[in-house]
Amino acid sequence: MKQVGNQLRTLRHSLSLSQAKLAELLGITQSSLNRYENGQSTPTVELFRKYADFFDVSMDYIFARCDEPQGKLYHYQPKVWKNAAEMEQFVEMCFDPKSPYYNRMKESVLRMFLENTDD
Repeated sequence: MKQVGNQLRTLRHSLSLSQAKLAELLGITQSSLNRYENGQSTPTVELFRKYADFFDVSMDYIFARCDEPQGKLYHYQPKVWKNAAEMEQFVEMCFDPKSPYYNRMKESVLRMFLENTDD
């Protein structure tokens, strides 16, 4: 929590706010804010959200997971897409085989899958 406390302190300093003023703005006591910044106590999830909103930063930044205020951006790829056989099985379950468009839809989805796995 020491690292998180340092991030919270850095954010406060970035706007030249005193602990008392920021505590007032966040609706907490100055002594609580001091404990958070010194890593002696952990803020609630709601308070973390208030920090993120107030300073317009991501939770990644607050938790010192990155140095960029907007946070890390992830390329999400469901695990089922990592295996072509599993993906084909998944697509089979998604469409009605009696549909006149079944083969076209299946081929389109599988083609998109193959395009995404080339990255």
